[in-house]
Amino acid sequence: MSEIQAKVDIEEKIQEEVEQARAVCDVSGSNSAECAAAWDAVEELQAEASHQRQSKPKNAFEQYCDDNPDAAECRVYDE
Repeated sequence: MSEIQAKVDIEEKIQEEVEQARAVCDVSGSNSAECAAAWDAVEELQAEASHQRQSKPKNAFEQYCDDNPDAAECRVYDE
């Protein structure tokens, strides 16, 4: 799945969870545990979406070093 598709999917999931949270709160009341849990789920998805936006994709060299940590090019020396 491409990065763009993943972003679209999580945004769609957030919208679905918001609609579900509103429905749950309409039925059970805005002070119910079910309502709070539904909005917690929305917050979790929003936090994940934010995290995905902030994390930069690795370049080819970083990916190579992740796959080959013992390679000479990837060694890091503490001074």
